[in-house]
Amino acid sequence: MSDNTQGTAAKAQEYQRAVEEFEKLDKQVDALLSSRGGHTNELSDEDYTHYRELAELRDLAYNQMKTLERGLLDES
Repeated sequence: MSDNTQGTAAKAQEYQRAVEEFEKLDKQVDALLSSRGGHTNELSDEDYTHYRELAELRDLAYNQMKTLERGLLDES
């Protein structure tokens, strides 16, 4: 396998991990909201703080996923 192919494979694996992390965090956000009626205004102060932390981590994971995606698309 050439260095370029190995590099692309490694980037694809990194992208897959980023997708999985995003999906995990998205499910956690959804579960938290669903457990409290589906709306942030139904969350306690503690739950809202936790929601914001999860949402921020999810957003960071999304940005990483999209950055990796662009890198892979630029190589093809």
